[in-house]
Order: sequence, then C-alpha cells, then structure tokens
Amino acid sequence: FFELYAPLMVSVNPYTGEVVTSRFWGKTAMTWLLDLHTQFRLDRFGWNAVGILGLLLIVSCGTGFYLWWPGIGGIAQALKVRQCAGMMQLAFDLHRLLGLFSVPALILLAFTGFLLSYPSVLEIVAGSSGMEHGQTGRNLTSTAIPNNHPTGLAAAAFVAQGPFPKAELRRVTTPAGDTGIYRINLRQSSEINQRHPYTTIWVDRWSGQIKEVRNPAKFSKGEIFTTWIWPLHTGEALGAAGRLVWFLTGLSLFVLYVSGLLRWLCRCGMVRDREVNFAELKPLLYRSKKIVYRSVLGLCLLVRLLEQKAKQCAPYIMMGYGVLLQWVRRIRLYVTNRQKRIGKNN
Repeated sequence: FFELYAPLMVSVNPYTGEVVTSRFWGKTAMTWLLDLHTQFRLDRFGWNAVGILGLLLIVSCGTGFYLWWPGIGGIAQALKVRQCAGMMQLAFDLHRLLGLFSVPALILLAFTGFLLSYPSVLEIVAGSSGMEHGQTGRNLTSTAIPNNHPTGLAAAAFVAQGPFPKAELRRVTTPAGDTGIYRINLRQSSEINQRHPYTTIWVDRWSGQIKEVRNPAKFSKGEIFTTWIWPLHTGEALGAAGRLVWFLTGLSLFVLYVSGLLRWLCRCGMVRDREVNFAELKPLLYRSKKIVYRSVLGLCLLVRLLEQKAKQCAPYIMMGYGVLLQWVRRIRLYVTNRQKRIGKNN
C-alpha cells in the first residue's frame, strides 16, 4: 500500500561517517509493534480507540475495586487465598488479590495512555500548549537573508550547547526550505525524560544565531506535569525496576480478564468447578524441573562444542573468505573494464 509519510531512520558511525543502517519507521519489528500499541496501525482512528479503551480500563479497575471493597473490618478476610475450596474459588481469590495490587499501576498506565492519545485534553489539564509527547514546540522561521555560508549541522549543535554546556545532545532537526531553522534537543541532568527531553534551542541556519530557547527549569507546574506523562507511562521515570513492574502489570491484566471470564462462565453453568489437588502437581513440577535442567545443561554443552569447532575451523574460514574476496574483486574489475571498452566503442 502507499504511505504518505514514514520517517527514515538512519544510523551513522560517528567516527567514519559510514551509514550503518537505513530503514523506514514501521518497517522494523519494534516500530511496527509500537505503532500497533499506540494506534492499532489505524492512524487517527486508532489513536482515538486506544484513548477510549484507556478510559474503559479505568472504569473497569474502579468498579472492580468497588466490588472487592469489604469494609475496614473485612480486609484481612478478603486477602485470604482459599486453596482447598475448589478451582473456581481459588481463581476468584487470586483474581481479587492480583487486582488489588495491580490496580494502582493499571489506573496510572491507563490515565497516562489516555492523555497521550488525546493531547488536547492534556493541554487543557496542564494549561500549556505544544508540550505533548512528540510535539516540537513553536514553529519558528528564519528571518535572515539566505547566503552562501549557511550554518552547518555541527556548528549549529555547537551554538546550541552555549546556554547549556553540560547538557547532552539528543536530537537535531534540520531546516526545511530557505525559511527553515535548526531545532536542537538537549537533555539536562535534572530532566526526567531520558530519550525525549524538553530542552530545545532554535538556531537560524543563515545567521547562526539562537532564535529561541526552551528551558524546562523555568516550566510552570502544569508544564512540569506534562513532562512526566511519557516517562511514567513507559516506566522510564522509575528505572529498570519500574519497567519490570510495568511489564508484570501488563501481564496481570491478561490474567485478571481470564480469571474473571472463568468466574462468569462458572456462574452461567458453562464451566464446572473441580477440586484442586496440589499433591498431584508435585510429581509434574519435579519432572518439569528435571527436563529444564537437562535442557539447559545440554544447551551449554552444545555452545561449548560449537565454540571449540569454530576455533579449530577459524583459519580455514578466513582462508576461504580471502579467496572469495579475491574472486569478487576480479569480477568487479572485469565488469568495470568491460564497461569502459563498451563506452569507448560507442
């Protein structure tokens, strides 16, 4: 299908200037999954749908907590897990316990996801504009006269470091057209955003002067609130441990809905309750543990064997690679000379 717009992602070796990789957004597994998560790959309709689902998740968590609430005196009883009362009762107890511990994180994820899907609501809540995730701030244009000595990318980045000498360079947006302007994103140590900081400097491409500066240290309370939305939603603000908690919270949502569905099917008579016998599971767990141990041991032995074989065959592999490289060079030289002869004859 035809795509109207897709950002080109290019990785360049900073020492040699060689282009290492070049691919379009949405053509890699990670970017494809990110588009699926943010908008179901349905553009604006998908964004709206994700936001509405976030609201429904908040309602689901709120009603679930309301139905669970046993009163102050019944909290201890409500936290018990009855293992011998049947499979459905066990699933229901685990459902309530898991929901209780995961509901704060789920509500936070749903709320921040809703604000990311509806940036206009975020602007109203924060009382600021141009602050939503991915927004670049004001659209400034160059007022200088075009000349034969435009400011290069490296020079623009150097100028931008002036107001923030200790900040780290994160992103450079090149000018578009004669009136375009450099937009350079830096990250100060005090910013919560690691990958998408808000420190921005606009540098004129023709004069090399700074046109405007956006400093998060001078943000209002509403703007500071906005800067926390993305890192809270991704777990970036909580570090590696926070990302792990967010990952487990996402898995818990699946468990909650499956256990809730089982409870509903049981009440409708579609699924029968049965006794849970943990004693019968012990031999199965023991055999599974034994199989996993043997598999890991066999994998380690296989890796060691392959490593030894690779060391033994390394000289022959290098020799074969050298011969193949010589053949490629000869063929390339032959093709080049043939093209030159054809050009002379014409």
